Amino acid sequence: MALVGLGYWGPNLARNFDDLAKLSWLCDASPDALERYGARYPQARTTTDYDDLLADPELDAVVVATPAVTHYELAKRALDAGKHVLVEKPPAMNAAEAEDLVTTAESKGLTLMPGHLLLYHPAVAEVKRLVDSGELGEVFCVYSNRQNLGKIRTDENALWSLGVHDLSVVLHLLDEEPSEAWAHGNSFLTPGVEDVVFCYLRFPSGKIAHLHLSWLDPHKMRRITVVGKEKMVVFDDMELERKVTIYEKGPWQPTETYGEWQTRTGDIFSPKIPNDEPLRLECQRFLELVAGEGDRVRPAQDGLAVVRVLEQLQASLVAAPA
Repeated sequence: MALVGLGYWGPNLARNFDDLAKLSWLCDASPDALERYGARYPQARTTTDYDDLLADPELDAVVVATPAVTHYELAKRALDAGKHVLVEKPPAMNAAEAEDLVTTAESKGLTLMPGHLLLYHPAVAEVKRLVDSGELGEVFCVYSNRQNLGKIRTDENALWSLGVHDLSVVLHLLDEEPSEAWAHGNSFLTPGVEDVVFCYLRFPSGKIAHLHLSWLDPHKMRRITVVGKEKMVVFDDMELERKVTIYEKGPWQPTETYGEWQTRTGDIFSPKIPNDEPLRLECQRFLELVAGEGDRVRPAQDGLAVVRVLEQLQASLVAAPA
């Protein structure tokens, strides 16, 4: 394994892959970062030159954890060199580049896995089970809240930084791409970088979804709500224990009311969710795919779908009146 990028997220990936595989290369533009983490992982060679690790014939896979705008180029070069790739989200900043990565990986029989961390969260797995099993009944809508005061970025807006998380979960839960995608927002702190964004999605099945993304909010929220005809479920990642709460609530139409709707309220239940680290599960899944276990194509295709919708939302955001 080689890890490229030792900034905010890279050290977490290094910790996991050092436990799970052979971490043989560390690459970063900062000599200070290489010195610091090279001491922590002495078995790994360090370099500021990406070509050094790509030229290593014994290297099987590259993990890219650099700024988003560099993801496509670095992932593409690794695939061209015959390496499997785990690339942090988003894998590219437009659909054409994302599709090029997918095509390259498929043509070479390589794994291309975008780092959509929430898809490996045990709580999201439980919500997906509830949706697929029909326990919620017909799903009407999904809405998410991802808000906080900070971390304020200047190189990517709230849509690409925050929205990619919840969008990947929404597409995963509903298993379809939207037929309509609209976004409105504003740049209050940094010109041209929207720090507050509202997104609306409509799907071919008639389902809808809404995302509220913000770096300017008094509350830290990481919540996704799925509203079904029979039950509703909330995934709240800020909760320490009750990550998933199921509400036996829904609309009800008694036969004697001649078409009038009433509401039905029942039990509230929180299932026990394993406390496995989502990043560890994600890294394990990547290694399984590299080893040939499972469908290598699906994660790459799912990542492409996320970028396609992000691009539509960004176009809508730019076109929206100020």
